[in-house]
Amino acid sequence: MNNENSKAAPVALVIDDEPQIRRLLRVTLEANGYRVFDAATGQDGIVQAAQWSPVPVIILSVRDGEDDKVAALDAGADDYVTKPFNSAELLARLRTSLRHSQQSSAESVFHTGNIEIDLSARIVRKNGQEVKLTRTEYSLLRLLVVNAGKVLTHRQMLTEGWGPNAVGQTNYLRVHIAHLRDKLEDNASQPKFILTEPAVGYRAVRFDE
Repeated sequence: MNNENSKAAPVALVIDDEPQIRRLLRVTLEANGYRVFDAATGQDGIVQAAQWSPVPVIILSVRDGEDDKVAALDAGADDYVTKPFNSAELLARLRTSLRHSQQSSAESVFHTGNIEIDLSARIVRKNGQEVKLTRTEYSLLRLLVVNAGKVLTHRQMLTEGWGPNAVGQTNYLRVHIAHLRDKLEDNASQPKFILTEPAVGYRAVRFDE
């Protein structure tokens, strides 16, 4: 793979013990411009993944319970898709995770719709006007923005906002997310920016102007 297009293509590593699933994912991903590697075991997959810089991890699983999703996300996965999965949805999740991994480390100003968040200056604006946030609100917002597109679990956000002893206090989180939506969303009851992942957590997304 010496041509420029091959070098520029995003890389996907598929880890699954079912050969037919690996073949399906290879065909789907290669048809959409990915270079695909595969592994039949987690151990082999870890060896291959270690050869690259940190990459997004998306879990594909037949387990669709909330506890399974939370455990995977708390363990560091970027997203979770339940089998059987829709190829279009999987590709969309991949694009979002890749954008996040490429942008989050270098981006100091986050834009979405009429919202601007300057992470270096710690200034938040809506329609060009500065929005005043409490320290906790800003801490949660920054966590969401730095991980835009990724689902953050209640545990992850509570630990960031209040420390590990608060992991069971989801009411704290619900109240502060409501305050953020009131201050930033055009319609807090139909949010476009801070979305709820039922029983799991929240994610921040970009939306069109």
